[in-house]
Amino acid sequence: MESQTNKAIQLRQLHRGPGVLILPNAWDVASARIFEEAGFPAIATTSAGIDFSLGYPGQRTPREEMMARIARIARALHVPLTADVEAGYGPSAEDVASTTRELIQAGVAGMNLEDGSGDPARPLIGFELAVEKIKAARHAAMQMHAQIVVNARTDVFLLPGGNPDADYSEALRRLLAFRDAGADCVFAPGLKDAETIGRLAKAVECPLNILAGPGTPSVPELKKLGVARVSLGAGPMRATLGLLQRIAEELKTTGTYSAMEAAVPYAEVNKLLGG
Repeated sequence: MESQTNKAIQLRQLHRGPGVLILPNAWDVASARIFEEAGFPAIATTSAGIDFSLGYPGQRTPREEMMARIARIARALHVPLTADVEAGYGPSAEDVASTTRELIQAGVAGMNLEDGSGDPARPLIGFELAVEKIKAARHAAMQMHAQIVVNARTDVFLLPGGNPDADYSEALRRLLAFRDAGADCVFAPGLKDAETIGRLAKAVECPLNILAGPGTPSVPELKKLGVARVSLGAGPMRATLGLLQRIAEELKTTGTYSAMEAAVPYAEVNKLLGG
């Protein structure tokens, strides 16, 4: 428990600069160790990447399988791990508390908690319930005399056919409430417009996480806009699948192997994983 608490303290401090906290998202032990060896001071998981790697569509992995994968990654790392646990794996605040306790016991330093419902008819969970879930995570850690860094996410900007002004107002309302409920960092995936990112970073008055990918301002630009944390979601995992598609196409069409030229050597992977 002491090691977990120390990692949580370390992760929280990384949100306070001096640079942007860049969190690559891993989906298994090998990807997590690749990122750790590259020198990143903390690693995140991607729930979608884990879903895909286990053979499930997004947000369909059973809780037990997801938590087992997260725990396995945490055991393999020396740096802090923050885990994407979607909406907490259950409809109630107590479900979130149970998830939080399990993460702490697994040595995980942080958690990403979202307000998406998975229901197309009502894509966001209710405002009050979303706030209660943040409070439940914080209270569960306090009861264990432990710490965990809570990154509270709103999916407002991911909703189809939204109104930019209305979306901004609702996202800000939720993120401020999450901050006041005890979140260490707030997360607004779906934003790529630099002006809106800068406006939101100033308005939330706490560390802001942006989901990055093609079309997003660069990390140095995001730093100038006031962003504290940048993550990549399932992007790296999906990019890896893109490489596999290219390998398959080359093998099928020309019978050659050039797409594998950048492969990590067998012995290096063995060393990376402690073999």
